[in-house]
Amino acid sequence: MNHTCPFDHDLIVDKVTIGFLNHQATAVLPIPKGDYAVFTSWYAYGKLRADITSRIELTNLKCVSLDKNFADFEYCRIKSINRSFKYVSVRVKLFQVPVSNVTINLATYKRYNGYKPTLYNFTADACKFMSSKSKNPLYNYFYGFITGYTNMNHTCPYDHDLIVEKVAIGYINHLVVDVLPIPPGDHAVYTTWYAYGRQRADVRVYATIS
Repeated sequence: MNHTCPFDHDLIVDKVTIGFLNHQATAVLPIPKGDYAVFTSWYAYGKLRADITSRIELTNLKCVSLDKNFADFEYCRIKSINRSFKYVSVRVKLFQVPVSNVTINLATYKRYNGYKPTLYNFTADACKFMSSKSKNPLYNYFYGFITGYTNMNHTCPYDHDLIVEKVAIGYINHLVVDVLPIPPGDHAVYTTWYAYGRQRADVRVYATIS
């Protein structure tokens, strides 16, 4: 869009990095600390055509080991490096390796009066999913939140700590705003992790979409 009117093509803003935004907000025009949002309304010929306002804010992350003899969490955190860079990291220590049978239940919730189930609730054989060349699109979408940030991206067995490291909030925002738009509100994703048919851990992510 970096030319004068008229515009006779698609309008594209692509791959704006968090590092560049941080530079603009701290070095070029320093902005005081706090939570911010930029709302833009786009008009053409005097008529409102589009709003761009969505963002996601991670509000909580809960990790609970249900069998500490089998596995436990070394860390489970949402960390803010500065006002424009926040990330999620989880590390699980496995005490009975190798692990060659893993099942995951995932359910989505939205807060009304308390958190109520929403669209998705499914159970997946993680080992079968990882070995499949034709992956279920729904499973693949949720796996996409961590695929570039984890050492679990191989087929079973697992004989090492399970790590999800520094999943950036900007990347999560892209998935819930651009890839599969989710309505505004308070949301949660509950995951229960099984090994050999026994419940071993719960991981719950809470977020607000505005």
